[in-house]
Amino acid sequence: MGDRWYSEAVVYCLDIDTFADSDGDGVGDIQGLIGRLDYLARLGVTCLWLHPIHPSPNRDDGYDATDFYNVDPRFGTLGDFAELLHQARNRGIRVIIDLVVNHTSDEHPWFQSARSSPDSPYRDWYVWSAEEPPDRRQGMVFPGEQRETWSYDRTARAWYYHRFYRFQPDLNMANPAVRAEVKKIMSFWLQLGVSGFRMDAVPFIIELTEPGNANSPKDLDLLTEFRQHVQWRRGDAILLAEANVEPDQLPVYLGDSGGSANRLHMLFDFMLNGRLMLALARQDPEPVIEALRDTPALPVGAQWATFLRNHDEIDLSRLTAEQRNQVYAQFGPDEDMRIYDRGIRRRLAPMLGNDRRRIEMAYALQFSLRGTPVLRYGEEIGMGEDLSLPGRQAIRTPMQWSFKENAGFSTAPPDKLVRPVIDKGEYGYQTVNVTAQRRDPRSLLAWFERMIRTLREAPEIGSGSTTHIDVSMPPGVLAHRADGPTGTMVFLHNLGTEDVEVDLSLLQPEADQPIDVLSDRGYGDVGKLERLQLAGYGYRWIRLRRGC
Repeated sequence: MGDRWYSEAVVYCLDIDTFADSDGDGVGDIQGLIGRLDYLARLGVTCLWLHPIHPSPNRDDGYDATDFYNVDPRFGTLGDFAELLHQARNRGIRVIIDLVVNHTSDEHPWFQSARSSPDSPYRDWYVWSAEEPPDRRQGMVFPGEQRETWSYDRTARAWYYHRFYRFQPDLNMANPAVRAEVKKIMSFWLQLGVSGFRMDAVPFIIELTEPGNANSPKDLDLLTEFRQHVQWRRGDAILLAEANVEPDQLPVYLGDSGGSANRLHMLFDFMLNGRLMLALARQDPEPVIEALRDTPALPVGAQWATFLRNHDEIDLSRLTAEQRNQVYAQFGPDEDMRIYDRGIRRRLAPMLGNDRRRIEMAYALQFSLRGTPVLRYGEEIGMGEDLSLPGRQAIRTPMQWSFKENAGFSTAPPDKLVRPVIDKGEYGYQTVNVTAQRRDPRSLLAWFERMIRTLREAPEIGSGSTTHIDVSMPPGVLAHRADGPTGTMVFLHNLGTEDVEVDLSLLQPEADQPIDVLSDRGYGDVGKLERLQLAGYGYRWIRLRRGC
């Protein structure tokens, strides 16, 4: 793997509490995760992204922390976490953790002190207003669940700001003491051995909130400070950020106006994700082509992170109302499949009708596009969702390991589980589990292992350049290429249902014994690239030439 390890990584994201329970209390824990590291290594994972691990009242799935310097006792101890880092590194797997510093829990000692007195040393660690702000009911992140962004605290006799739920008061990043504390938090976990952080809600972290100002200024230099601090503490550590902002704003999150890559290392590509969903819904690659064409140029060393499903809803807010309705019609036709008037709370397998061909094609497409692929736990076996659970919890059900009770996730009584296991229908653990798929060389899990091995033999996908091949194509077919020092790969993906034939003979002069390295079926020799067969929902990864 190259010096910028993150450009050729395969990231796997999970919640510790729903992955593997080692002590039978119904909650996944660190020791359980350690016991499943060999599974992740075999899958081909090189980076593990853990959702919030800190102590929390757990009113927002851990995103309401009460102590940034410790591990939630439900998961284990700091000693357990240090052992996880050691065992993961032994298997070539790095670990990054969520850095949730836009806000704290209202039970955090800092906030309890801040609200207790105007003279508290922590008073200015949060954002207050003596008068009711006129924008009190603006800027909600969770419409339908959240009524305001300013709430009155009777003890403090003042209004406090919370971009998210009212029990998550925002930290005041205009305060130098708060910035210094965030750097100490980073230093602590880097010293322990993490390889970086996924930064939650970055546009809100850098917002210097002013009561009544719906367009409060943003301090992008704060990201430069964080990047510099992280790199001095650990040179190969990364900052992977969530910043769902307008496309023309994205480059400034990665580097300054001079073109230096001196801010965030990586950004989740929300623009591409929405376009991918639209393309799959229409069975038309044009939205992906538009996304590739319109992607802002990134500073050297910066990187996109691609995904089909993450831990939140599929956010369609960057699509037009008409486009969003097209995606809803295909993948979220029922109201309870939707959330926040902007997204879908389902996993990919049920969205695609559990059509194995289509699932493979969709993930082959994601993993072949520029950037670093991120895979949500359970997607590799085609897990489903539980729409009876509230909100985002629908896709946060326990990992389905085996035919045993509770899917092998825990030995606790079913009513003691952190969340119910899916145990009915075609996505129930009796049908969908790791053990069953491990025994079947034709399973989705076996396919993911093969696909990821192929990806890791083609580093130009992550670290090279990706371009659309602009030639006449049958309806539904996307052709693109990845070029780098290691060579050139060509990709064909058919989003439609009809078998087609593709002519890429214009690439023949560049070819050096081209060959299929991954495909949905055996297609025979690629020949001179002039009559490439492609089935409905088919895909072909073709090694055009190998470099140094």
